[in-house]
Amino acid sequence: MIRVLIADDHVILREGLKQILSACSDIIVDGEAGNGVEALKALRQGEWNVLILDMSMPGRSGIELIRQIRAEHPRLPILILSMHKEDQYAVRTLKAGASGYLSKDSASSQLVAAIRKVAGGGIFINTDIAEKLALSLRPESDALPHTLLSDREYQVFLLLTQGMSISEIADNLKLSIKTASTHKTHIMQKMNVQSLVTLIKYAIRHDLIDSEDEI
Repeated sequence: MIRVLIADDHVILREGLKQILSACSDIIVDGEAGNGVEALKALRQGEWNVLILDMSMPGRSGIELIRQIRAEHPRLPILILSMHKEDQYAVRTLKAGASGYLSKDSASSQLVAAIRKVAGGGIFINTDIAEKLALSLRPESDALPHTLLSDREYQVFLLLTQGMSISEIADNLKLSIKTASTHKTHIMQKMNVQSLVTLIKYAIRHDLIDSEDEI
């Protein structure tokens, strides 16, 4: 039996996932968490075969949470379930220690297969992400500029391309305005761009945001 812990801050989504898995004789949802703190507490108190983890929850979440969980539970398969496009975060979550990445749009059709794959020790990603993962291993001189950003810089980069101001980004990521502004400066330097418009065009060209999100 595959014992699953679901960590997502949306009750309706957790209920939906449980409904999808209710027909599986080999999978049981045996625990739930609504944020990173609850997830860590549940992991420390029980034994699980797979953790389904939302990328964006209140408090500690994302890449930082993945790394903490991996450090405390090195053998636990982590399946990321995210509202973000696979192109945005999948490679970074895998490098941080996740065993798979699934967009919420694909959950209804691929969730069961993904859980079974990671529970068996495999990696669950689509072919596009597999290719991007391979490309990310190229020497830095051949790598795309956005792949050279740190995880925090990449978070700021995505929020900038969504039209957020520095103060909004600082509030969203719980940073000081000065720190957020410094990240922006480093991003512009590493990406070798002079304006936010150019940054957004780059993100659209490389399918990191939807074109309809352009400002």
